[in-house]
Amino acid sequence: MRHLAVIAAFISGCIFPTSSNAQQFDDFFVDKTLRIDYSFAGDAKKQDIYLEELCEEPHWYGRRSRLSELPLEGNGQITVRSKKGEVIYRHSFSTLFQEWLTYPEAETTKKAFENVFLVPFPKDTVDITVSLMNNRREVMASLTHQVVPSDILIHKKGFRGQSEYTVINSPADPDHCIHLAYIAEGYKEDQMDLFEQEARMSMELLFTYEPFKSMRDRFEVVAVKAASHDEGMSEPGKGIWKNTVLGSHFDTFYSERYLTTLSMKKLNDMLAGVPYEHIIILVNSERYGGGGIYNSYMITTTRNERSKPVIVHEFGHSFAGLGDEYAYESDEIPMYPHDIEPWEKNLTTLVDFKGKWEDMIKKGTPIPTPLSDDEKTQFSRIGVFEGAGYSVKGVYRPCQRCRMLDNTTPDFCAVCQRAIKDIIDFYTLP
Repeated sequence: MRHLAVIAAFISGCIFPTSSNAQQFDDFFVDKTLRIDYSFAGDAKKQDIYLEELCEEPHWYGRRSRLSELPLEGNGQITVRSKKGEVIYRHSFSTLFQEWLTYPEAETTKKAFENVFLVPFPKDTVDITVSLMNNRREVMASLTHQVVPSDILIHKKGFRGQSEYTVINSPADPDHCIHLAYIAEGYKEDQMDLFEQEARMSMELLFTYEPFKSMRDRFEVVAVKAASHDEGMSEPGKGIWKNTVLGSHFDTFYSERYLTTLSMKKLNDMLAGVPYEHIIILVNSERYGGGGIYNSYMITTTRNERSKPVIVHEFGHSFAGLGDEYAYESDEIPMYPHDIEPWEKNLTTLVDFKGKWEDMIKKGTPIPTPLSDDEKTQFSRIGVFEGAGYSVKGVYRPCQRCRMLDNTTPDFCAVCQRAIKDIIDFYTLP
């Protein structure tokens, strides 16, 4: 489906070190989180970034090593610099705002979108730069601002209590693990047991897929019990508006099955003080739909049989930055210019294929690689198959069949598995 994760289509690349010297966490940061709320605004012609609020949270749940590196280039980056100008932390991301800019509405209308980012809390004054890139990897908007840790207007959140949560998977090493939070949306107070059951089922399904299965002990997973006044979510196309804790709704960008929440501040408010870095929102509905945003969140409904397999595909987007490997015959999206190499590790235009998956292709394999009628070969042969990233021509995927192509394929291909493993290693290896 086009809009279940199209936002994640901007992201990939490789690890980019920005300093020859490894940054030591304790030299620059304390064990707290600096949450930064921004507004990204504008239209297709001009974009702006505005700082809204700074918040302090009681613990840091992100990585404590490789601080000045990026596992993926992303279509947006946030960079923290010391007073001496040294890069001491970097993070990449994707946003709904940047996706919206590709729609016709952005040609005639100006809009603003909430965005929230987490960085380790600095010991001393720092400069923070947030930059947005287009699909040609060009900076289209940037903002640099100063943060003084002693600023009395930094809002403390999560210190006086937090949302109720249950740990549903414990890591082998709590100091070097990935913190994943499931959060309830559209579940009423008396449905929290149902939500926890759905969160456990979702998690168990995710951990049946490699490499998540063999690396399960590197994840701490919690289920956050956020109660809503109404059950379900809003359906604007049907004239239905619900009072839910995260305000999620279908018909995002007028796409019927595109389910998102635009309430990023409320989402992170509900998670303040909870151990989290990556987020999965479970919506209490039988309707099919969802979406995934790299290093922001993924969202899906829970009570539709087709929704459960979506979680695996969408987490490939939101967590690992994998691109969609399918194409549209009649509704091609010009997401990937054919003269620019995509950032995703599982997509290529062959403009700069080096460093992607050329080392996994057997000698003598034709490039582009022809399709096979043999089912075993479809799942196992690594090559360069044309048709990916929503384009029939000019964009290529590594395997004929993969979980990033469709939800019926039984596993991620070897290239996507390696890409996911690289991300897990990046976050968890000291």
